[in-house]
Amino acid sequence: MKSLLILGLLLLSVTVQAKVYERCELARALKRLGMDGFRGISLANWVCVAQWESSYNTRATNYNPGDKSTDYGIFQINSHYWCDDGKTPRAVNACHVSCNALLQDDITQAVACAKRVVSDPQGIRAWVAWKSHCQNRDLTQYTKGCGV
Repeated sequence: MKSLLILGLLLLSVTVQAKVYERCELARALKRLGMDGFRGISLANWVCVAQWESSYNTRATNYNPGDKSTDYGIFQINSHYWCDDGKTPRAVNACHVSCNALLQDDITQAVACAKRVVSDPQGIRAWVAWKSHCQNRDLTQYTKGCGV
């Protein structure tokens, strides 16, 4: 009985752990999911955004007290505009996705939503981290040695 309890707790701790991508692993995944050159944005820009928004962590969340929204996942997609977390006032949910879907180890839905975000007129400038850390910089380090 005691061993079952320990096994259960171990499995629970495994299920709540985040997938934290390695830089090249993420670059390859994003390339496979069609992000390289999407809307004219290089793969290096996307890897840079993920680095500065979430440190490549799929389960990253950050609460924004000003509008009571939360940023979710590897791209820190905001619940006020893009996803539904069931608690953000006047949420739009333009990606038509649950915010929890953006926290999955499989980043397919996060990528689909990021493509939706970047398709708006603001483009990649929607990410503050891109403007602060990636815009007008040499981004070759983000894909160097990754074979992409």
